[in-house]
Amino acid sequence: MKLNVSYPANGSQKIIEVDDERKLRPFMEKRMGTEVAGDALGDEFKGYIFKITGGNDKQGFPMKQGVLLPTRTRLLLADGHSCYRPRRTGERKRKSVRGAITGLDLAVLALSIVKQGEGELPGLTDTVVPKRLGPKRATKIRRFFGLDKKDDVRKFVIRRTVTKEGKQDYTKAPKIQRLVTPQRLQRKRQRVAIKRRRAESARDAASLPTVSTRRRPSVMSSASGELPPCGSKLPDPRFYDFVLRRWGLMEELHVFGMI
Repeated sequence: MKLNVSYPANGSQKIIEVDDERKLRPFMEKRMGTEVAGDALGDEFKGYIFKITGGNDKQGFPMKQGVLLPTRTRLLLADGHSCYRPRRTGERKRKSVRGAITGLDLAVLALSIVKQGEGELPGLTDTVVPKRLGPKRATKIRRFFGLDKKDDVRKFVIRRTVTKEGKQDYTKAPKIQRLVTPQRLQRKRQRVAIKRRRAESARDAASLPTVSTRRRPSVMSSASGELPPCGSKLPDPRFYDFVLRRWGLMEELHVFGMI
């Protein structure tokens, strides 16, 4: 069986192959997350404490936390579950996973060093692997370097060197997220102003008279001396004046005393 041992403090990991099953007995029939002493693996592991973080069986199926079985089973998995990556939105699939209880049918057992022992493990505890990428968010950069809000975060971005064959080395820096700039503040002011103008126009539109009131006739009915009801078919008296002038009959009506 292979032991994939990682040391999170240094960011290093190493695969150790163990052929003797007697050395592996303390790690068998244990659940994921259990802490086990590593003295049984050899003198170089004396004082070390390991935490079981996972593993794969001989067919390559991964161990899943929370499945209290020493065998393989099939579970209906969705987005957010471990051991499954959906290809479409909302997709669910029944997948084979290995239970969270260790056994000798495992090909690889993943361990994490919780407590370092007396001696150093070559390639594991004596090696420091630096992080490839630094913080990207503005607040995390400030926390990382202990900066104040007045300090310029852009000067403290961690750049990395890119090396390509046949080309000159160059550095790359991530785009800082949630960085407050004058342009961002101006856009925020613009959004607030647009929202305020829309609210004012809606308030003005609500204060105007409705369509039915605007279209109500303003000429009184000649019979009653009152406004005709809304939707009345009585024509406007000015319409008659227009027709009489058009046909030249207005003067004749004056002569005969009809007007």
